[in-house]
Amino acid sequence: MATMGDACVQLSSTDASAADADSSQFSVFTPPTSPKAIAGGLKHKLITEADIQVCRLNHTSTIVSKIMNSKYLRRWETHKIVLDHSEIRSTTPVGFMEQTIPYSLIEDVHIVSRWDIGNKFCVRITVPDGSILLQANNAYLRDQWLHSIQWKKHMYRYEKLLKNARRTEVLVKEIKNLVDMSLATPIQDASVFQFPLDLISELLQQNNTETISRAAHENIIIALAPLLENNHPTQEICDFFSLHCKTCPRSSLVMDLFTPVVQRILKHNMDFGKYPRMRTFIQEYLQALNCQNDGTRVVQNFIESMHGPGSQCPHPRVLPNLVAVCLAAIYNLYEEKKNAMQDNVFQSTFDSVDWESKLQCYLSMMETMSKFADWRVILGSLLQPIPFPDDAIADVVFTSNMKRVLQQMAGDKTCEVHQTLLGIREGKEGWFHLYCPGGIACDDDGQLWGTMLETLIHCCCRRKKFLQGMTKMTGPVMLLALRDNLAAMETVCAMLEMEVIESQDMKMQMITTLQTTGDGKRMYAQLCDRQIALRELQQKGGPRKLTLPSKSTDSDLAKMLSSGSFGNLECLSLAFTQVTSACAHDLIKLPSLRYLNLWSTQFGDTGLELIAEHLQKLQVLNLCETPVTDKGLISLTALKNLRKLNLNSTSLSALTFEGLKEKLPALQEFDVRYTDAW
Repeated sequence: MATMGDACVQLSSTDASAADADSSQFSVFTPPTSPKAIAGGLKHKLITEADIQVCRLNHTSTIVSKIMNSKYLRRWETHKIVLDHSEIRSTTPVGFMEQTIPYSLIEDVHIVSRWDIGNKFCVRITVPDGSILLQANNAYLRDQWLHSIQWKKHMYRYEKLLKNARRTEVLVKEIKNLVDMSLATPIQDASVFQFPLDLISELLQQNNTETISRAAHENIIIALAPLLENNHPTQEICDFFSLHCKTCPRSSLVMDLFTPVVQRILKHNMDFGKYPRMRTFIQEYLQALNCQNDGTRVVQNFIESMHGPGSQCPHPRVLPNLVAVCLAAIYNLYEEKKNAMQDNVFQSTFDSVDWESKLQCYLSMMETMSKFADWRVILGSLLQPIPFPDDAIADVVFTSNMKRVLQQMAGDKTCEVHQTLLGIREGKEGWFHLYCPGGIACDDDGQLWGTMLETLIHCCCRRKKFLQGMTKMTGPVMLLALRDNLAAMETVCAMLEMEVIESQDMKMQMITTLQTTGDGKRMYAQLCDRQIALRELQQKGGPRKLTLPSKSTDSDLAKMLSSGSFGNLECLSLAFTQVTSACAHDLIKLPSLRYLNLWSTQFGDTGLELIAEHLQKLQVLNLCETPVTDKGLISLTALKNLRKLNLNSTSLSALTFEGLKEKLPALQEFDVRYTDAW
């Protein structure tokens, strides 16, 4: 009889060791209710479909027990079983599996503890009209089938139960039971946590969460918290959390349960554009922190905790995510204010004190971020395009608070940081221009701008290109020079020395400005001395070729050039010496230089950028085995007369080399061996 068989189900191409290997690919989650019972147990990957042997027994449980204790085996059928959303089915619905097995009809699923001498491993599914036996070839696979069927059955049950719940207390209770079950199951699969989150999200979307009592709100949040230790909240759950932050900002749940959720999002989120409500939740969370006693300090403490105690933040996504949250929030705040000013309805409900408090919160966040040295480079690059609305730039509340962030940038001695104060590209204004005396954001008579100028003029920005850009700000520079600002005086001297000012009247005005102060007089006198020395150096005569001995230093070169006239010097070899980029300030004083050999020196990018601006007659340049990179090499495009270029054994990239060939029309010979362009 076909109905008197026993069923053995076997996973094709799977054994115990393979199952162990599969299960090891998943992280172990902390069980909630009975950690001692589960901690030492095995985890199982969820089975959705697999080959197995099946048998259906249409008998009472007593007779089934007798059959299972018998040593005789009946007919077995092999099926590919699918654990579907609402039922168990076979891909070939014939024989024992001609009819599907709905989860709603399953009365019990358990392991068969006794079997014949063949040591079979069976799972028994009890239904109203009999039993279905599934047989695996080892205990691990048997348990995997058992837990997978139980999990699918529970998923189906809770979905029906929660969607039909009418009373809030029942809904809260069953959500808690669902979460507890998800955390306790030995099944280790993404759906174990995702299913409860998706189901609860659907329920929150269908129900008006604003009508749920505060106690119910808090109980649902408490129930959800364990699921979010290793998962992001869905968009609907983010809305639910945001509502709680708005209505109950001083709730203990904000600090205790929302903090780890927000921390996880900031560490792992890759794109707020796809999850805008997640960003909104973080903004509401931050405003809830801002509502605490000494809220600004609480928010700053949170930012500091996200960086960590070390000198470098171990989570690279944290800073970009924090900046994205701040930028979006500030933009929305000014849109809100703009709408309020345009619409009388909004204007009557607009709270300017609350609005300013929110703005201060986000600006204090950026100020805290700027205090960490390892964050300043990225923060500066993200803020360099000035990604704020025009209303913010014209608002004294914004610009005055933003100064504290820029002060940190201006005080950083790293070129990569303080150069972000300049425009992101040529012709584009940056923070340096906005805070220029007379500019739209300047409210301190140029104090911040003077700090920026001091840092910029004392680093690699002390170049002709930067000083040419300063010609549009000669008025503010001279104003600060009159007020005894040393950086402004140095800038005026540098502009005169580099001859970036064409107007003779303006030159005389700048000289007069320098002579109005003691420090200015001293600096102008030093400039005149340098000019006299420069004229003597550039007088016609002297050698056409010069080679410095190996091991010569920057000071040796300076001493050599100060010893006579080098107006005729065309060829200079510094190969195998110890000169660095610092010697570039002496090299640019040689007007006739056409050949320069820097083979195997420490001449780097900053020196290369400087000579590219001044030595326009250069035709042959040897940079073999120097530490130059693409950053400096790209500046060589200014040397239109360059015919021969040796970049052997440098950090030249193929892309930069293609750009050089395109923009250097006179280039005839080049050596790029042992580079990426080779």
